[in-house]
Amino acid sequence: RTTDGGGGASDLLYRFLKRSADIALTAPALMVLMPLLPVVAVMIRADSPGPVLFSQPRVGAGGRLFRCWKLRTMYVDAEARKQELEQQNEMAGGVIFKIRQDPRITRVGRFLRKASVDELPQLWNVFAGDMSLVGPRPAIPSEVARYSPYERCRLSVKPGITCLWQISGRSDLPFDKQVQLDVLYARKPSLLRDIRILALTVPAVLLARGAY
Repeated sequence: RTTDGGGGASDLLYRFLKRSADIALTAPALMVLMPLLPVVAVMIRADSPGPVLFSQPRVGAGGRLFRCWKLRTMYVDAEARKQELEQQNEMAGGVIFKIRQDPRITRVGRFLRKASVDELPQLWNVFAGDMSLVGPRPAIPSEVARYSPYERCRLSVKPGITCLWQISGRSDLPFDKQVQLDVLYARKPSLLRDIRILALTVPAVLLARGAY
């Protein structure tokens, strides 16, 4: 049974408390971070031409599509160049595309990714209810189309900004291990675990373990 699967007062209480915490934490965070965005925007535009923000359709809970926001870290032709780089994919299984020295990433973008600053606009996705602070990372539709029934269990809860595998190696973990941790999270909801994941995300980000 998952948090979005219904059935039981404990599930309802968990979802209510989780959503309340998402709003209570993201609202002040958005207000604090707003003054920093113009500075980051200038850095992005000075490094490469193109928009400051990047949005992309992602798959949320139950397979529902939503628009996920990030600070742009790649050159504007990144999607067009992806196909020529497919053979260099370093993620086992081929479902997720990741390479350590991705030539599509800008100089400023590499710094933003290393510090996870590029994902700050996703706080708006959390506040709007498309995401949660804690949950499996949101996948793109082309990845979900290749999921097995087991892998689709990740979609039974809201995607999040951080998750179990984000604090356990991030991109250093192979895809099957990421799925295993996401399914474990989805099947055993716990507020205490959410709090623990949030707490451990801070040192994981500061140390930039597995970030690329």
